[in-house]
Amino acid sequence: MALDDLLTRVTPHSPEAERAVLGSILIDSECAARVVGVLKSSDFYSELNRAIYDTMYRMFSYSQKIDPVTVLDHMKTDGVYTDAASDYMMELMELTPTSANVMEYASIVRDRSLLRQISEAGSDITEMAVSGEGGAMGILDAAEQKVYALRQNRSTGGLEPISKVLRTVFTDIDAAAKNGAGLPGLPTGLTELDNAIMGLNKSDLIIIAARPGIGKTSIALNMALNATRETGKAIAIFSLEMSREQLAMRLLSSESRIDGKKLKRGIIGPKDWQKLAAAAQELSKCNLLINDNPMLSVADMNAQCRRVPNLGLIIIDYIQLMQKSGSGVRYSSENRTQVVSDISRMMKIMAKELNVPVVCLSQLNRQSTERKDKRPTLSEMRDSGSIEQDADIVLGLYREDALTNDSVEQNTAECIILKNRHGEMGTIKLQFSPEFTSFGSLESRYTDDDAPY
Repeated sequence: MALDDLLTRVTPHSPEAERAVLGSILIDSECAARVVGVLKSSDFYSELNRAIYDTMYRMFSYSQKIDPVTVLDHMKTDGVYTDAASDYMMELMELTPTSANVMEYASIVRDRSLLRQISEAGSDITEMAVSGEGGAMGILDAAEQKVYALRQNRSTGGLEPISKVLRTVFTDIDAAAKNGAGLPGLPTGLTELDNAIMGLNKSDLIIIAARPGIGKTSIALNMALNATRETGKAIAIFSLEMSREQLAMRLLSSESRIDGKKLKRGIIGPKDWQKLAAAAQELSKCNLLINDNPMLSVADMNAQCRRVPNLGLIIIDYIQLMQKSGSGVRYSSENRTQVVSDISRMMKIMAKELNVPVVCLSQLNRQSTERKDKRPTLSEMRDSGSIEQDADIVLGLYREDALTNDSVEQNTAECIILKNRHGEMGTIKLQFSPEFTSFGSLESRYTDDDAPY
């Protein structure tokens, strides 16, 4: 870039809009109530404008009358008064065409402020990249955090009138009525479970908790496959433990109804090849997206999912393997609980921001194995108790034959609804097919002749 361009470059700001906001408040003090929820003093580029608005902000907070005389008096008390302030105050009122457009003026000021912050973040990122301190992944993580922080500070929200909220609710009720009393959320394929939790609903964080080897990944894959088949929506699967090839192998086994051990050992007959080909063709039609990078953070997942069209569901396997940042930094055992708590909160925020259900798998600690009744409880989530607070639904998975040697019920699983913001708690019996690593309704009993191909 030429030197002349650098010298003439102007930092984004609008002196006219800044003056109009302040002038509107001086003309009509009621404007302050509308502006304070939108602008901060740091949004103003001019130091004098910033001082004046900061004074007005504090006066409004204490329900004090705002006019040129009272504002100047408070500026003197605060030590930010200048000789030019008095004449400038009258100038603000004279130059402001009308206070009716105060929110339009405020929008311009806020937009220019955000542009300045983006520019500053870009400069910081460039400086970090040039210095190279912390490594490329560390710098990338810091850059994502800077951009994410800007977005969070500018997030929409605020108080909404009940009349507006009711319109949204009626729209949802109308959509449900047109759906023929169907599920409001994505179907899991497990009928009794769907009836109990109303499917996988938008913005929900659903936790599936169990001890290792019980079938958390398997039931999550079942849910993903059924959801994309029924709706055609994209399903994003983040596997921090298993490779994408391992997941594909499980899906092939479940879809073709061929024993997974046979597939791994290559013991496949002519009929099996036909089943595999048909299963692979069907799976290829499904909108399943898999990422098996074990170093992903919630911010990484959020960024990737934002670019997925027609996203319907996010599955994460599993929370205890996740990192708070994507820099590869490992946390010591004494603060791991706080890290998992932060991750849990980030996942709930992601579910709300993207407006899709997030299904996250979680390990249980060893307390359950030390009890006579080894069924999972809410308090046994490993590394954190805050997971149960952030989650909308918590499902505990239990298979007696996997934990005890004298089990009466073989290949039968229990899906225990430990928390449910949409309805009742309870236990749902499921059929587990270990050779296909898949779950189904209890009445579903597959044989070789039952294969769909």
